[in-house]
Amino acid sequence: MVGAAQHKAKAICMGCPVRFDCLADALDSRTEFGVWGGMTERERRTLLRRRPDIKSCRAFFSTAQRAEQLASLPQPMQVVR
Repeated sequence: MVGAAQHKAKAICMGCPVRFDCLADALDSRTEFGVWGGMTERERRTLLRRRPDIKSCRAFFSTAQRAEQLASLPQPMQVVR
């Protein structure tokens, strides 16, 4: 899959509710071909090379999603005196 087909597949991935699960599975299993979780095989290889410290992408994404959810919660108001 190359060019326009990859762009079309990546666009579909952007609206998918299980995008990060899909990407984590492809990264953890070192899936060689296709677009998974919105990333091409080349993008996945680059990501894995840049982050050799991450042993489980599923655990990493899970932690990142929790941090994002916590950050989006309303912050308590501070009283200024």
